Amino acid sequence: MKLFAGFVLLATSAIAQNRITGVWVGDAAVHGQHVPVRLEIAGSANDLRAALLNGPERSPASSAVFNGNHLLLTFNYYARTLDATLEKGHLTGTFGTASTRYRVDLVSGQPSDDSLHTSGPSHVKINGDWEIAVKSAKGESAWQLRVEQTSRDGFKAVIQRIDGDTGSLYGSWSGSEYRIGHFTAAGPALYTLTPQADGTLLVSNLLRADVNDQQNLVARRPAEARAAKLAGPTDPTEQTTVKDPSTRFKFSFPDLNGKVVSNTDPQFDGKVVIVAIGGSWCPNCHDEAPFLESLYKQFHSRGLEIVNLSFEDEDQLKDPARLRAFIAKYGLTYTVLVAGDTDQLNEKIPQAVNLNCWPTSFFLGRDGRVREVHAGFAGPANPPAHEALVHEVTELVERLVDEPVPAQDALRK
Repeated sequence: MKLFAGFVLLATSAIAQNRITGVWVGDAAVHGQHVPVRLEIAGSANDLRAALLNGPERSPASSAVFNGNHLLLTFNYYARTLDATLEKGHLTGTFGTASTRYRVDLVSGQPSDDSLHTSGPSHVKINGDWEIAVKSAKGESAWQLRVEQTSRDGFKAVIQRIDGDTGSLYGSWSGSEYRIGHFTAAGPALYTLTPQADGTLLVSNLLRADVNDQQNLVARRPAEARAAKLAGPTDPTEQTTVKDPSTRFKFSFPDLNGKVVSNTDPQFDGKVVIVAIGGSWCPNCHDEAPFLESLYKQFHSRGLEIVNLSFEDEDQLKDPARLRAFIAKYGLTYTVLVAGDTDQLNEKIPQAVNLNCWPTSFFLGRDGRVREVHAGFAGPANPPAHEALVHEVTELVERLVDEPVPAQDALRK
């Protein structure tokens, strides 16, 4: 009898597991808007795996547990969870951090990769590059908008700002406008692009209705923006500078074990150093981390050091679990220091001028002085800009490591 009961329990568990695996689709309620969500769950009870899907891109869960009818997914590299209950074919619950959560409702299904409330054919073609006129708090006059058609009605878009890109935004024609967005481990995004009679696009961020300068922005083709005498996007090397380029760039912060690491330590003597300002909460910093690691592997033996100065939320400073997960996710082997909370950026980096982008990287020559500053990061969601950035930065590091090591007395000045 006990053997039979055990068999029934195992069979019941297997049936429940089969009910949870597969692709789930639905939406999340965010600031009064419905953002499409796709979730894939696979594996078995002892090895359950899950990922949020965004077109062909995946945000894998760090852990996935299904017990009874309760599903708990953790995305520890962003300190977010998806906590849901399976009932009558619906997965309902919430997604987010401890302080901010969004209601999620999903059903089993498999839509096309690029569908976002498709309704009818698209008549106005918007492929290619645009410039969105803005007056941003960071001093920008324009953002880049890049649109690519992925299928008959589907589109992929990305908006590039001075601090980085929005990530890939997928969507399609809704009948009167293009609706594009994503729901990833980094969080939700939702925009509309509405063609106008004069050939411009009206761009609105539907999740930031409280921020007037991100509503009803006008996008023009670059040539038309120049003809209208509008300024283009800011050059990332011109956003941030240093007060005195002739002085050595200073830093002194603890690592995750509490050991203080400073620019005057012997490990940095005569080395080219990239000082990367960021935080584990920052999606563009997540995009930048694998590239920095690849640079470190390529040039460390030739004299490159990389130091990440991480600014974290106050609760994460008490227990930087997200930062540890960030380091583990990308296999970072370069130096990571905990610099403070996000409000302390300019206080902790007093040598910088107009430092307001996450991330920002300072490139130091072998004498410890700043040779160039790059604001923001163009990630893989914007392939042309990303490839150009990778080429330019790699070329810069190559030049710097090829320079001779200064005499020892010059290093200490």
